[in-house]
Amino acid sequence: MAAMETLAALEGNIGAVGYGLAAIGPGVGVGIIFGNGTQALARQPEAAGLIRANQILGFAFCEALALIGIVMPFVYG
Repeated sequence: MAAMETLAALEGNIGAVGYGLAAIGPGVGVGIIFGNGTQALARQPEAAGLIRANQILGFAFCEALALIGIVMPFVYG
């Protein structure tokens, strides 16, 4: 019986590690998006509206990947 409890605890920990690994990509992506957006705003301040709109769209796509990473361990675990 103790083996079953250990296995259940291990599955929960594996899901947490899986989400941690899944969050790395979107975290890096958001950093790249806003870093490059800031550089673009410094180079072309007159295009600020278009640059910010593209930044927000890219941020939304990156965060969608993070949300998928949250859901997958629960769906398949």
